[in-house]
Amino acid sequence: MPRVACPTCGYHNSAPAAVCELCRSPLRGEGSGAPAAPPPRARRDFYSEQVANSRDSWVLMAAFVVLVVAVAWVAGEASGLGPAGLLFGVAFGSIGSLLAYYAGDRMVLAASGAVEAAPGREPVLHNIVEELCLASGLPKPRLHVIEAVAPNAFATGRSPAHASVAVTRGLLQKLSRDELQGVLAHELGHVRNLDMRFATLVGILVGTVALLSDWGWRSRRFRGARRSSGRAGGGLVLLALLLAIFAPLASRLIQMAISRRRELLADASAVELTRNPGGLAAALRRIAADPAGLEVANRATQHLYIVNPVKAFGMDSGALFSTHPPIEARIRILESMM
Repeated sequence: MPRVACPTCGYHNSAPAAVCELCRSPLRGEGSGAPAAPPPRARRDFYSEQVANSRDSWVLMAAFVVLVVAVAWVAGEASGLGPAGLLFGVAFGSIGSLLAYYAGDRMVLAASGAVEAAPGREPVLHNIVEELCLASGLPKPRLHVIEAVAPNAFATGRSPAHASVAVTRGLLQKLSRDELQGVLAHELGHVRNLDMRFATLVGILVGTVALLSDWGWRSRRFRGARRSSGRAGGGLVLLALLLAIFAPLASRLIQMAISRRRELLADASAVELTRNPGGLAAALRRIAADPAGLEVANRATQHLYIVNPVKAFGMDSGALFSTHPPIEARIRILESMM
């Protein structure tokens, strides 16, 4: 399908769209099919960006809940176990997610090779984070360094009191102080916005949808055709099959859309803390342009990083399955706040 670039933020939208899916700017002129001329750049503010992205995140979450309820109803009907079977399925699907909620930060840090940074060894890192914590009122997170030349960073932890921020050695060496401050403010924005808790909740919903879809379909098959006679039974079988195929895909798409919105919210939160959108914009540009690969990153942890280390090169970061918004769009939005 052809895509239309937004004249304001550069995001590539599907062709029939009238307004940009990312920044809501008009894509076509009034009364004509021709693309609209680029409008004068309007100055944004971080408060409106925070409100818009927070609202969109909760709208997507509401859609997610509706999907879970629909899948749960079909699974319950297909299995024939009623509410008891449904509750069992939800509880079983939540066990792994709850384990990740309480122990996930330690697992991610260990898998990334992150080593806790002592204040005496990384004074600049500690100094910048302490300044940002004073400005935000957040408790100081534990700081870690990953010995990798690729510049990148991520935050993890279920709450501000249990938060950790990890940066690569390349980030400390290749960025200026203003750029490093912008990156660390972005990560503290994730901490303040409780994005790790938000992501865990979304993960529980994704796991629940996948489990219930598969369980409902298998239960219907194992019960046999004798209970599927009649128009209602055949319709339920078809509905269970469709949900088993498409519900996990839909849940994954919603999860990625929420992830992109939370990245934009963290960008706006970083500007609120630093009052310097240019620092973060320059940092994003430098990180995205760096040719070094981050070997410790993988598809299970890619959504945590400030710039996707897996899809940063050679792939369309505006795709539906991308965990991050396009770098160009993020930079344009930040520069419009200057």
